Amino acid sequence: MKVMYNNGTAAECPAEEELHVIRHTAAHIMAQAIQRLYPHAKFAYGPANEKGFYYDVDLGETKLSDEDLQNIEQEMRKIVKENLPIKPYILPRDEAIALMESRGEIYKVEHIGDLDPDAQISFYQQGDYIDMCVGPHLSYTKALKAFKVMGQSGAYWKNDKNNKMLTRIKGIAFSSQKELEDYLKLLEEAEKRDHRRIGKEMGLFMLCDEAPGFPFFLPKGMQLKNSLIEYWRDIHTREDYVEVQTPMIMNRHLWETSGHWDHYKDNMYSTIIDEDTYCVKPMNCPGGVMVYRSSPHSYRDLPMRVGELGLVHRHELRGALHGLFRVRCFTQDDAHIFMRREQITDEIVGVVDLINEVYSKFGFKYSVELSTRPEDSMGSDEDWEAATEGLKNALEALGLPYTINEGDGAFYGPKIDFHLEDSLGRTWQCGTIQLDFQMPLNFELEYVDEKGEKQRPIMIHRVCFGSIERFIGIITEHFAGKFPAWLAPTQAKVLLVSEKYAEYGAKVYEALRAAGIRCELDDRNEKIGYLIREAQVVDRVPYMLIIGQKETEEGTVSVRSRDTAQTETMPLDVFVEKLTKEIRERA
Repeated sequence: MKVMYNNGTAAECPAEEELHVIRHTAAHIMAQAIQRLYPHAKFAYGPANEKGFYYDVDLGETKLSDEDLQNIEQEMRKIVKENLPIKPYILPRDEAIALMESRGEIYKVEHIGDLDPDAQISFYQQGDYIDMCVGPHLSYTKALKAFKVMGQSGAYWKNDKNNKMLTRIKGIAFSSQKELEDYLKLLEEAEKRDHRRIGKEMGLFMLCDEAPGFPFFLPKGMQLKNSLIEYWRDIHTREDYVEVQTPMIMNRHLWETSGHWDHYKDNMYSTIIDEDTYCVKPMNCPGGVMVYRSSPHSYRDLPMRVGELGLVHRHELRGALHGLFRVRCFTQDDAHIFMRREQITDEIVGVVDLINEVYSKFGFKYSVELSTRPEDSMGSDEDWEAATEGLKNALEALGLPYTINEGDGAFYGPKIDFHLEDSLGRTWQCGTIQLDFQMPLNFELEYVDEKGEKQRPIMIHRVCFGSIERFIGIITEHFAGKFPAWLAPTQAKVLLVSEKYAEYGAKVYEALRAAGIRCELDDRNEKIGYLIREAQVVDRVPYMLIIGQKETEEGTVSVRSRDTAQTETMPLDVFVEKLTKEIRERA
């Protein structure tokens, strides 16, 4: 595919850049369509991104409807058919400003003011539409083959809440119609799996205007959450972790010492207690440090693995909140490992093995990313180099492929991030391992070595689930609410063909409860087909036990699996043994 660069040359586009060029061009074509339909529109930014493309537009008092978005898409198709050449040119700064001012593009003029004063500004033109852009772009509008306008949202100019709210119009584009259709099918499936809808249907959690960003877990949601926590505790006990609980509110001085105040204070909630400032914790690590510091330690105590299921609070803008994926309070499944320098590789290998076990349990594939020192970091070059090398050595010892994400580490140390892939091929960043030389230094942590001399321990911060709430959202969509039996809020449901069999149905229900199985008895006077469908489709119960005349007379149960239409009749004790084994093994 040939593309047009801003120096006026046309050349073959590298394959890995094709999608970006297509989407970037689509953003310009969409802007031209908007300009034709809304001549008063003023344009801000219009980039391509991994999700498609968008353009932030000032439409004055105009509000767009779904029909308006369809009209924009239709106008885009007209522009594509016109096959307009897309031509680049470059102007000196003064002429670029004059051009944008003549067209009333106030946001473009301001953007030029943010650029290097000596820079020349490149433009692309198609028909009567001119846009300031570095390119590259397709050579003709007709080269845009497959696209769709997807929706709109609000966006502050320059992402600053003190600036004007603009209209962000979003779209998607691909190199072929088939890719677009496949993507739209994926979106349709993702909508069916939306954890907010499934959570409401299954009665897992609720969100309300009285507590934006603070989810309420309902009884069935708590059963799911507690099952995850029980699993977390089992594997951590096995791996010699101890569990602690640290206060939710601690003095501001603690957060100043840790370095979080300088980096996170805008996202922290605080209050005044005894005329001093206290902060609601946005993370658990300073509390974990205080636990370590509460008693002296010998080299024999290390590594010391300390876990905490801590409820943390972070202020997020209301517009960024999204179900369980972006909230203002969540349970972080933290652990902090205090160790000697020579233990770094072994401990990181152990953490990676644990995270791999967890993700494999849920059927997730994952990729690994190593994030290096950011600009606003704290600590010496030597410590950062040693920490980064420690993470690399561990990954290489495991033979684990990884990519480098330059400059995206935590302010106190480099990190390994795990990006898991769900059943729809979407990726989520969940697990992380952060190696920290700085916090032990800031809090003057010590241990006594073999020679009786005081040494500074090294610290690992790590999570498996990341946020338990977010992880519940992810697995809800991953399984489409059809959780494996060990996780399912209701593991079996007893359904009566008729009220005549209520007595035996109650006995079955009590037998399941006595075996520790989470179960329900549905004795409503409804047709059995309706009860089965509701249990299978809405409640997504793994097993339905149908009780009729034959089952009552023979002391059996007819078992219907959620995922099949087949029913198998068996003695009740056989079913109980089968299901309890499945739950016990977390199959």
